[in-house]
Amino acid sequence: MKTRFHWIYGDGLPEHAAILEAVPGVGNVGKLVVDALVEKHPSKTIGWILHPDFPPHSTLSKEGLIAPPRLDINSVMLSDGKTIITIGGDLQPMTANGQFEVAESILELAKKSETPQLLVLAGLAAGAEDRNIHVICADSDIKKSLEKNDITVTNEQPSSGMIGIAGLLISLSPLHNVPAIGLVAETIGASADILAADRLASWIEAGLELPLELDLDTTEKTAQKLLETMEVSGTINDILETGETQNDSNFYA
Repeated sequence: MKTRFHWIYGDGLPEHAAILEAVPGVGNVGKLVVDALVEKHPSKTIGWILHPDFPPHSTLSKEGLIAPPRLDINSVMLSDGKTIITIGGDLQPMTANGQFEVAESILELAKKSETPQLLVLAGLAAGAEDRNIHVICADSDIKKSLEKNDITVTNEQPSSGMIGIAGLLISLSPLHNVPAIGLVAETIGASADILAADRLASWIEAGLELPLELDLDTTEKTAQKLLETMEVSGTINDILETGETQNDSNFYA
């Protein structure tokens, strides 16, 4: 397997309440939530995920150093003292093989770290009036557990399947005994849908009792930084070669 973990602090994940994963997609809904969490709360980048199939685009770090294409692993401390891990970035592998290998590596890391829950955040292109949060999973026991807690697991979506790392993380999770669920917010598909991201963060707070405490101001600032990055490097969808308006019934992540 070509995936490589580069640890900046320690040699693995600290004890944590959850992993939240998101990569660019429709509305960049999940990415906005993950990036806003890093912006809002005390956090630090503890590691990178590297793979040769990432787009060959090195970027300038906050410290003014050139850094390789990667997914960042961040440790974030919430107000209740719990630590969550975020995995995200501006890209994902450009090949199916690379996406599979990165997804497998994240699941292996989650299993090794005894991750209590892996939350895969994404968006679904929908109409302006559609504001649902779809909960999906690949494990019947997890589905039953969610439903016992009055969380409805969708039986209708993703009607056309799920592409990229997001779909692989969820669908492969039972093979690694990792408790994973997908949380997908309906979005109008704008480059940075802050309202959909706000709905998704609020759902996580209420449904899973994780005090994310995000607000629209923080999310809006995060969205502005994302849009500035897209202006410099080209649109995220150009990198992924995926059009926002194509296949409206599909999930992207």
